Amino acid sequence: MHPRLRRLAADAQQVTDTFADHPFIEIVQTEGTPPEKYNVLYKVRSMVLDATDSPMLHIGYTAEIFLSLDYPRRPPFCRMLTPVFHPNIDEQKICIGDHWSAGQRLVDLIVRIGEMLCYQSYNTQSPLNAKAAAWAIEHGHEFPLQHDDLVHNIK
Repeated sequence: MHPRLRRLAADAQQVTDTFADHPFIEIVQTEGTPPEKYNVLYKVRSMVLDATDSPMLHIGYTAEIFLSLDYPRRPPFCRMLTPVFHPNIDEQKICIGDHWSAGQRLVDLIVRIGEMLCYQSYNTQSPLNAKAAAWAIEHGHEFPLQHDDLVHNIK
């Protein structure tokens, strides 16, 4: 079996095992055999913009994680399928960090996105969304929006 396919299969098994009973993270759809695309539902508190363009608390966000032909040498492409108001997330992508290595685990990335959504993790120094970064700086004393440990049962 090709090394990339072996990695994809190992990732799929680990993702299935890890998130089968997770209280806040659910894999709602995959594409490919083994999967190269995951739709992940995060049942966490985060922020959205309301009809007046003001931030408001909301629960329930879906992200798409796509593993390109260069994966795992290149990082996954991640984007939100539902709106979210966060300094490191815009309409086209989720900034998953500046440094990716092939040894990083997909399950850890999935958890990291959840931690970002509930403002357990955010970076206002190099934002994708400047308005959200300014808001986060002003409201930092209110974070995290959810204190639960999203690592849960990850091995």
